Amino acid sequence: MTRASLGWNLLPWVAILAVATLAYAWQSRDLLPADQRTQAPAFDLVDLDGQRLRTSDLRGRAAVLYFFAPWCGVCAASSPQLRWFDRWRGDDVQVVLVGLDWRSVDELRSYATRHRLQMPVLLGDATTGAAYRIRGYPTYYVIDAHGRIARRDFGFSSAPGLWLRTLGL
Repeated sequence: MTRASLGWNLLPWVAILAVATLAYAWQSRDLLPADQRTQAPAFDLVDLDGQRLRTSDLRGRAAVLYFFAPWCGVCAASSPQLRWFDRWRGDDVQVVLVGLDWRSVDELRSYATRHRLQMPVLLGDATTGAAYRIRGYPTYYVIDAHGRIARRDFGFSSAPGLWLRTLGL
């Protein structure tokens, strides 16, 4: 293989990487800022067991707020990673799932059961989704022990990726 042909073989991969980077930047442009450590928007939601959870209940330790839709394939693929992360770091970092774009509580309950999710699953609403600027699924925010946004991202994340995003909190 000559140098010239190697360059032509790499060109499609470089183009794919460039498109993916631009798509990522476009998708994340509206998320709440993490670099300023602003307070996470307040919420007061109920979980699948009828227990209330407020933003203020998360203070005192770091948390991952994971916004998902029960029909989302990437969310389903991420579920094992969330379980592993929760088992691995659950004593230090609370994982809270917030269901959005759902039709019934049974749909969310079925999702949680199917994916063996033991962490709280909150019944999110349009107001919560708007406050966190959720435009796609999954979207997650890492909240520090003081209730401030420390990191944010969207799309698939692995347990090691979540671990890296929660280091130092």
